[in-house]
Amino acid sequence: MEQLVINAKTRKDAGKKYAKELRKTGSIPAVAYNEKGESILLEVSAAEFSKAWRSVTKATLVNLKIDGQDNQAYIKDTEYDIKTDKNLHADFYIVSGKKPVTFNYKVHFSGTPAGVLKGGFMVKHVTDVKVKALPQDLPASIVCDVSKAEIGQKITVADLNLGDKITVLTRADSVIITIAPPKK
Repeated sequence: MEQLVINAKTRKDAGKKYAKELRKTGSIPAVAYNEKGESILLEVSAAEFSKAWRSVTKATLVNLKIDGQDNQAYIKDTEYDIKTDKNLHADFYIVSGKKPVTFNYKVHFSGTPAGVLKGGFMVKHVTDVKVKALPQDLPASIVCDVSKAEIGQKITVADLNLGDKITVLTRADSVIITIAPPKK
């Protein structure tokens, strides 16, 4: 997938009045934090941000161009008004790519377990997995193929094949799913 680009300009002004004026021009106020804890006040196009925000996950890197300079960043948070369907503010986290980051992923399931096709029930246990890796090595999502699971079998965190560049922080013996026998 091609990396999304969000253009931003630095700003000096802050406050509610300035934020309202900025929103009237089609931009939103934003703040970018770096790994040292420093912050930069920004303004970004509301339409450009909204388009990117709707198509990324928390672990998706975007190219945040601040005054024309490329920065790899995550969209950390946004203030969203559900009544007007508009983003009001955005927070970014700029990464260097040299320091590992930690993320919690919701486990997504693919396939129908063989045991379920034979009348069993899939029981979900651990639904989130915590991982640590360099930003460029993080997956967009974690998918667990459950199609081969038979009645009485379990799939654990250790069974997830995430590669050698990702450190899984969740206990390896944690059970993700089990296939229970049919009720009699």
